Amino acid sequence: MLKIFNTLKREKQSFVPIVSGQVRMYVCGMTVYDYCHLGHARVMVVFDLVYRWLKASGFEVTYVRNITDIDDKIIRRAAENGETIYQLTDRFIAFMHEDADALGVLRPTHEPRATDYVPQMLELIRQLEANGLAYQATDGDVNFAVRKFEGYGKLSGKSLDDLRAGERVEVDSAKDDPLDFVLWKHAKPGEPAWSSPWGEGRPGWHIECSAMSSELLGQQFDIHGGGQDLQFPHHENEIAQSEGAHGCNFVNVWMHNGFVRVDNEKMSKSLGNFFSIREVLKVFDPEVVRFFILRAHYRSPLNYSDAHLLDARRSLDTLYFTLRDVPPLQCQIDWEDPHARRFRAALDDDFDSPGAIAVLFELAAEANRSRNAFLSGLLKALAGLVGLLEREPQAYLQGATAAGGMAEDEIESLIAERLAAKKARNFAESDRIRDALKAAGILLEDGAQGTSWRRA
Repeated sequence: MLKIFNTLKREKQSFVPIVSGQVRMYVCGMTVYDYCHLGHARVMVVFDLVYRWLKASGFEVTYVRNITDIDDKIIRRAAENGETIYQLTDRFIAFMHEDADALGVLRPTHEPRATDYVPQMLELIRQLEANGLAYQATDGDVNFAVRKFEGYGKLSGKSLDDLRAGERVEVDSAKDDPLDFVLWKHAKPGEPAWSSPWGEGRPGWHIECSAMSSELLGQQFDIHGGGQDLQFPHHENEIAQSEGAHGCNFVNVWMHNGFVRVDNEKMSKSLGNFFSIREVLKVFDPEVVRFFILRAHYRSPLNYSDAHLLDARRSLDTLYFTLRDVPPLQCQIDWEDPHARRFRAALDDDFDSPGAIAVLFELAAEANRSRNAFLSGLLKALAGLVGLLEREPQAYLQGATAAGGMAEDEIESLIAERLAAKKARNFAESDRIRDALKAAGILLEDGAQGTSWRRA
């Protein structure tokens, strides 16, 4: 039975959906004012794994991953560029899709934009006000009254007294309490604004997810996911808003993936160790990046470095060598097979992707040793469930891994020149061409069927 670590309960629990056979899942997506970075890549790939495995386990899954297309950063960047927020966000949504597609991330069932759900946000705020949990401050903002919601802090484990004691910012005098957070921001000159019962303004960040999730998945649903950094205050505030408005349990299972670190330091723009997905994909094959992410358990920190990506590439190469050298039989997965049982057991244990990948290497080793096409086929079929090994081996091994890499026709031409040199017994020229190709990152392999090549 599938077990998931529930952040809310701080333990691994057997997963039982609210409606038998159906799973409703919401994941906090991107704020689209810039290119997606490695942290976004991890969120996309991790919950793509969850989505794929839930479907492979026989569940009918409704997966929602939202897009935040209105906030302070978006407004500021659009103004700097001299464009509308919609021109800016449309462009970066397209870039986001390019990155996700490259990483083999399936599109969610729904991908709502916040600006399309302002009426639902206004209704949620109205209900909170009616329930005595929201008020309009003297500055025009509508705030959530944190101390009036019993149970605030249950997700993060923070108490109100601890939060108050740890406050570092100057108290906002317009709020009834410094812990209160904004639901609706009053309009400032030149900013996008919508009409509301509290005057012109725009939604706060936290209210967006409460409104979109309840509209698309219902007032209570199965799984809510996101990065560890969202656990507090964003997800804590979502619980307060949603349960405060609807009077019922909001989410059964909360999932949070770990941070991405760069050379053992937290990735941040201030440290200068901040990488966009497309910067990394200029150097490494997208499937290598996906494999690198899945090779670590989703709740553990993920330490990014070129050395770790190179190691991931060598490991993924090994699996593709098996598919090349032992052509796989197309087969249906027999879940009674010992390898398949171990693979399933790993993913059923809180989506243990490292454990599942270990099974793939066991299969590869046995297939290579026995030249067994069935085992090679099972390797390909199981890997496909997590979005790996879905390409032809030669297409992967010969795929460009760096911008400006040597073109295939140039490689083939040099291989032909080398063959001609060998036939003419000009071994010095043959070796020169091999060395030149190696220096360009092209490795040759001579065999009974001729010379094949791959990118190093």
